[in-house]
Amino acid sequence: MIAGSAGGLNRGRIIKILKDRPFNANQLTEQLGLDYKTVRHHLGILEKNGMIVTIGEGYGKMYVLSPILEENLQIFEAIWARIGKKHMTGSMDMER
Repeated sequence: MIAGSAGGLNRGRIIKILKDRPFNANQLTEQLGLDYKTVRHHLGILEKNGMIVTIGEGYGKMYVLSPILEENLQIFEAIWARIGKKHMTGSMDMER
């Protein structure tokens, strides 16, 4: 889902951002610099796999890390330390 797929890098970036606070899809689009439909696609995959959950409904629906992911965040961080940073380009600070 993160390390073994083409979209894994963007899903990892979403998790890193949501680690600090909830965001809606539009806010994530701005933070990531990606197309809205692309962000929604990745959010759907993360939600389907139990990595994120939603708060609220409609346009303002917020996304947060699931309790399961929060309990196992150290596993994600270990994976991200190996694959995430080496794939990042530009000046985006992924240490949020």
